[in-house]
Amino acid sequence: MKDKTIYLAITITIIIAILSLIKIGKQPFDVDFKYLDKLEHATAYLVLTFLWLFAFKKESKIKYLILVLCIFFGVLMEFLQSYLTNYRTFDYIDMVANALGVLIAYLLFVLIKKSEAIC
Repeated sequence: MKDKTIYLAITITIIIAILSLIKIGKQPFDVDFKYLDKLEHATAYLVLTFLWLFAFKKESKIKYLILVLCIFFGVLMEFLQSYLTNYRTFDYIDMVANALGVLIAYLLFVLIKKSEAIC
């Protein structure tokens, strides 16, 4: 199972990198929610972090490294957007949303691990 989860985590990492750097037009659905983009960022990094944590769940020493690397990845993507593209911009709030997704994933992971220990 671990190998499959690692492959899924790698795939999600690549997808997030691609989506962070390609030009994305207007959303096909009209949603009147000002911060939908921030919610998408937080959700993407929640999934990313949770998959990496789950892939290495037996190795507790690596979990903090995973958190740091996922946050670093989010910061890196923001910098690459402004340096590699002329259609995407650097946004501190996106970095905050990414980091928030990482932290929520960690909290969910800890809660799930604790509930498994109880059962």
